[in-house]
Amino acid sequence: MKKTLISIAVLGAMSTAAFAQSNVTIYGIVDAGVVSERGGKAGNVTKVSSGVASASRLGFRGTEDLGGGLSAVFLLEAGFAADTGVGDTSGLFQRQSYVGLVSKEAGSLTLGRQYTPMYLALSQVADPFQAGLAGSAKNLFGASGMNVRASNSVNYKTPTYSGFSGEFQYGVGEQSKADAGRQLGVSLNYGNGPLQARLAYNNRNNDTAAAGVPVVNRDYAHSTLFAANYDFTVAKAFFAYSDDKGPTSSPIPNPTAFTATAVAASTDSDTMLIGATAPIGGAGTLIASYIHKDDNEAANRDASQWALGYSHALSKRTSTYVAYAKIKNKRGASYTVGNNAEVGTGDKAFNVGIKHTF
Repeated sequence: MKKTLISIAVLGAMSTAAFAQSNVTIYGIVDAGVVSERGGKAGNVTKVSSGVASASRLGFRGTEDLGGGLSAVFLLEAGFAADTGVGDTSGLFQRQSYVGLVSKEAGSLTLGRQYTPMYLALSQVADPFQAGLAGSAKNLFGASGMNVRASNSVNYKTPTYSGFSGEFQYGVGEQSKADAGRQLGVSLNYGNGPLQARLAYNNRNNDTAAAGVPVVNRDYAHSTLFAANYDFTVAKAFFAYSDDKGPTSSPIPNPTAFTATAVAASTDSDTMLIGATAPIGGAGTLIASYIHKDDNEAANRDASQWALGYSHALSKRTSTYVAYAKIKNKRGASYTVGNNAEVGTGDKAFNVGIKHTF
């Protein structure tokens, strides 16, 4: 009996040691709010929406220690609608799905469906609304579809040296023409103390090619974004400037919101953001931003957005929010006030809701 107990104890210790080398975390966000939209051809729209501040999601993140400072990592992240309970119709792990290796000395290499360096710079550094609520920078910056995530991509991130780091992404088009659908992204990042800054570039070949079908030449999309924020303690200031050229470089989220036919997106535009956040009473955060989009084409369809919001932390994981934004479209522009998960139906929107992370 004694030998049996000793054997069980040894096996238990060995099992614990083996599992200690790997770690799998289940995480997620449940976000739902009331959204009221005005100004579009759909009229006044009031609804309960999911993912207003941050898209609702369920994810699995894992690491395994391979020894010598090297680890294997993976991430699978699925979206769902908190207001209806249904999964995202575009796929199971359509938000992110990748696997790779991370080295303390050499950086990380991951393969799969991943955020572009351009979108990470916009959402993590440039936008005080963090790409959510009515004030989302996605309303006017070119952040949708393949500009947000790249499938079939290879990502390399360098280690951080004196606050500096870099990221390189190559998305394989996987079409019959070698470079059709190819996407390239790169960013130079700096973070030290109160200053965060990134310079990001995104290049996508819009050509399509299928076996037995002539190649459709649709030119390249080029986008360059500079983003920065500085924490003054009493407030944090934000700035961003983007230069977008080529088809799909800055798509309109809802091109038929005001007209029966779709309004053509600009293929040559500049977008600038200034914003701020300020802590209020320990648990609250005031958020504000102004964005101007300058269309450099003959149509000159400019637009500007101002937004104001407030987030209140009820705990480390739960917060409530309220936000309002208004867009002024000029000369037939068709930009709408959306949020993190929806593109919006009009030029004005109000949000109030709650977000829980786990």
